[in-house]
Amino acid sequence: MGITAKELAQKLNISATAVSMALNNKAGVSTETRKYILEEAKKYGYDFSKISMKRKKEGDIYYIIYRKHNAILKYTPIFSELTDGIAEACRENGYRLKTLQIYEKTDDVEKDMEDLRVTGCVGIILLGTEITDSICKSFLKLSIPMVLLDTYFDSVECSSVLINNVQGAYMATNYLIDRCNNKQPGHIRSSYSIPNFVERKNGFTKAIKEHGMSVSKSIIHEVSPSIDGAFSDMLEIIDQGDELASCYFADNDLIAIGAIKALTLRGYKIPNDIKIVGFDNISEAKIISPSLTTIDINRTFMGKMAATQLISQVNSPIPQTLKIGISTRLVKRFST
Repeated sequence: MGITAKELAQKLNISATAVSMALNNKAGVSTETRKYILEEAKKYGYDFSKISMKRKKEGDIYYIIYRKHNAILKYTPIFSELTDGIAEACRENGYRLKTLQIYEKTDDVEKDMEDLRVTGCVGIILLGTEITDSICKSFLKLSIPMVLLDTYFDSVECSSVLINNVQGAYMATNYLIDRCNNKQPGHIRSSYSIPNFVERKNGFTKAIKEHGMSVSKSIIHEVSPSIDGAFSDMLEIIDQGDELASCYFADNDLIAIGAIKALTLRGYKIPNDIKIVGFDNISEAKIISPSLTTIDINRTFMGKMAATQLISQVNSPIPQTLKIGISTRLVKRFST
């Protein structure tokens, strides 16, 4: 016969209240204590099915959009697709979804986080596009089940759902090399770095090396990660006479579109003179002339996977940490 919660509390010399909070996945105990109690409960044969049977779907799941610099998240259509997927999974599983936007520069972040303890929040999906690992760790201290969306940190013990950026950039670069008759592609890189862009750089570099090319010989431009910013920066690069590549991988579609507009304005023909591949498959990629070859991600599915994983954690007291990478696909259009 398995151990009871009361017996477990006595054996571990921990209060029955703390043991109950840990076993029922409620706030009030530290992450370390919760993990220790759950591991010991499993070791002594505690019957977790009792908790699953009595648990009711009460409380709210919070989708938190954390803005640090707002350089990336100000383009909202991409992130609305994530929200659609999260909302769908919450509806299917009987949970309410609430969205909270936190802007680091103007909001009282500590107060916003503490408010989550008393708002009926049972789980957090934290959009990690612009955050650091230290911010993520601060949210984990709330001892509320959490999934990190759109980024991953080796130093953080938290399940993550993110784009397979390396695969997408590798695929795009390979395609460019093939379309350019094995000429070395250039890279139009964001001047503002986030983990997604670092991984895309790694995918670009991997493809370059596998084709026997020297990474140091790739022509690289740094521009702002927006259409207007990339347009202005690329005009300056062209006008000051910097060397241009015959084809480019751009960190995202906004950069690619801005670069295409600048190159076209200065008389370059796309794709005859210069070929470009973007990343994200935003709606503007279809209507720009020429339409943009890009990397597509099913963000609705990505959001749904994040919510499904979180709900699994809410319903199961046994800790598990997963890293789920969402595969990408190449969409061929007329910019190549």
